Amino acid sequence: MKRAHFLVLFLLLTHSLALGQTGEGLKVFISVDMEGITGVVNVDDARRTGKDYDYFRQTMTKEANAAIEGALAAGATDIIVRDSHGSALNLLPEMLHRSSRLIRDWSGGPLYMVEGIDATYDAAIFIGYHAKAGTPDGVLDHTSSGNVTDVSVNGISMPETGYNALFAGHHDVPVVFVAGDKAVCDQARELLGQVETVAVKEGIGAAALNLHPAVARERIQAGVEKALRNLDQYKPYKLSPPYELVLTLKSEQSVHEGSFYPGAKRTGDWELTYVAEDVLELLSAYTGMRR
Repeated sequence: MKRAHFLVLFLLLTHSLALGQTGEGLKVFISVDMEGITGVVNVDDARRTGKDYDYFRQTMTKEANAAIEGALAAGATDIIVRDSHGSALNLLPEMLHRSSRLIRDWSGGPLYMVEGIDATYDAAIFIGYHAKAGTPDGVLDHTSSGNVTDVSVNGISMPETGYNALFAGHHDVPVVFVAGDKAVCDQARELLGQVETVAVKEGIGAAALNLHPAVARERIQAGVEKALRNLDQYKPYKLSPPYELVLTLKSEQSVHEGSFYPGAKRTGDWELTYVAEDVLELLSAYTGMRR
């Protein structure tokens, strides 16, 4: 090979590595919830019957696009977006960036917010996420349904960010970026360690101080690009098996019903415990016990 040709090839390879690219580019999974979108502060903002829902689903789609644009700038060539809120029919397909593909509606399986993720992905990104139930100054804080008070795995109390990151980690996929309220960003860093975050709002009791939507999008785009350009800084979130799931619910009826899930045991007031050997079994049990 001539020296000039070798030099050109070397420079191209160096540029690709600087972008975090392999020969096939990056494959990125983006899960998008709604309660953590900037401006969303009331249940009706994120409910299909709410008078401002149509506006906020546009804001949600724009924040997803900001993440997509950040991923593209970092060299992503395959981007899957998972609509993860409520009906899973919130993101506006025509508005969503054409360089992505969208998973809508629920399949009936146990993966919900991370449905579609597998070991072929290089990174996972969570947009519009929120703090776990009972978090001080958490904006619309809750865990899964309104029926769950707490879910812990191996003694670690988890927001949705936690158990979704655990399943991503099951496939050796790191969660590299989380956007939502300040409370969930704090929880994400506590759980995951090294993770890029953008707080688009900060809770003040039942109110919230919000970034302007355009500013939120700028920070999300920049944060996603930064994270994906530095993939070697992030590690998949993993815990050691067996996995002890402790689920606290809000009513006697719920605990009674959940206790019939095979392998579940009632271990306290409104508390159920299940021991799983792998993460998929764990999420299946969680889904079955909290119905």
